Amino acid sequence: MIRAEEVFRIGQITRTHGVKGEVEVSFTDDAFARGNADYLVLEIDGIMVPFFFTDYRYKGHSSALFTFEDYDSENLARRLVGLSVYYPRRAMADSEASPAELRSLRAFTGFRVYAIDHEESTAEEVATYDLGEITHVDDSSLNVLLTITDDEGTDRLVPFHEDFLLDADMQERTLLFDIPLDLLVLND
Repeated sequence: MIRAEEVFRIGQITRTHGVKGEVEVSFTDDAFARGNADYLVLEIDGIMVPFFFTDYRYKGHSSALFTFEDYDSENLARRLVGLSVYYPRRAMADSEASPAELRSLRAFTGFRVYAIDHEESTAEEVATYDLGEITHVDDSSLNVLLTITDDEGTDRLVPFHEDFLLDADMQERTLLFDIPLDLLVLND
């Protein structure tokens, strides 16, 4: 049985394609391109179910067409439309990609963000606080904005700049920022 903490969300099945069972997956993360799994995980009625693919091909930079084992008709494939798509964390273990190697900053969607707490840090220990999870990346302009949603559901817009990023743990899907407090309180 696959547990929720063993996978992370990378997109959604948006539609069928053709009559031979292909489905389109719209990606919110480029983990599939960086990982090495031969299956995707779909959430069906709250249960994480592995779906082995027999074929796939990219359709642009943010989607791909997949054919899954035993799903060889449009009627069967139609049952998958709307399901969330997940990727196994262990398939990323061999991937040593750095943030600079990502195809898009949208791959940070779903990452947990921590920031340096300069008031609580000492010379011996760096204190951090949890800003929340990145729920959206607006990279439509040169000024990339991250939407970070905290545990109470409050959204905060934070500009992304490489100088703010101190560390990225691609396996644990966490980011450590040293961001000026003035930029964080703009949302308050």
